[in-house]
Amino acid sequence: MYLKFLYSLIFLFMMEDTIAQSLNVFGQPLELCCDNPKTGFYRDGFCNTGSIDLGTHVVCAEMTKEFLDYTKSKGNDLSTPNPIYDFPGLKPGDCWCLCALRWKEAYEAGVAPKVKLEATHDKALEYLTMNQLIEKAKK
Repeated sequence: MYLKFLYSLIFLFMMEDTIAQSLNVFGQPLELCCDNPKTGFYRDGFCNTGSIDLGTHVVCAEMTKEFLDYTKSKGNDLSTPNPIYDFPGLKPGDCWCLCALRWKEAYEAGVAPKVKLEATHDKALEYLTMNQLIEKAKK
């Protein structure tokens, strides 16, 4: 019961948050990352960010088994469903808005997933270089 209350409270704060300007790493309008499963900090399908997005969920990436295993080993299990948060669990091939620093950590470990550049928020460039993103760009 407490978790449902907490989830509702977080949702209310999210509704009042100001979403940062939605441009991608090319300075163009941010494209949809994924709507099945519905991704993004605001669960709008886009890698939008704002003042309460402390994780900076701005990198649109296509999940791989290697990345899912890696992030689970770091304490962030993205593959197991969590009905309390209406989270279906991810599988290889799903696209998801990742925290910029987790993607960078995975990049340095050699397991960063491919990135959809047109759907990656320009705020990612505060944490990552364009060369890193281009190197892992989804073709």
